[in-house]
Amino acid sequence: VQLQASGGGSVQAGGSLRLSCKASGRTSTSYTMGWFRQAPGKEREFVGGIGWTTSRTYYADSVKGRFTVSRDYDKNTGYLQLNNLKPEDSAIYLCAYGMRWSEDPALFDYWGQGTLVTVSS
Repeated sequence: VQLQASGGGSVQAGGSLRLSCKASGRTSTSYTMGWFRQAPGKEREFVGGIGWTTSRTYYADSVKGRFTVSRDYDKNTGYLQLNNLKPEDSAIYLCAYGMRWSEDPALFDYWGQGTLVTVSS
């Protein structure tokens, strides 16, 4: 499985971005796509996830109401919509593929390369 993330950039506080993650290769029909972020000097943090078949979503409390995870089943592409961004949201954002419904990065098997989001005040 390969994951290709894109869509990062630099925005001012209050702005929005949409990240994409295209999955390719031997993907299952019932996997979970997770989104994580990692700021310099900090541990990898769960942001949100989506069940590929059900489109059920779940989020970290820190982003609920501001971030939205979605997916295009036919394009095998997941999305992370980032709204009302704050400087503390600045990080490398990564998508991941796993077979479990989890917030634990250790339970995801494949990872994209990450895309940088920078939010200025």
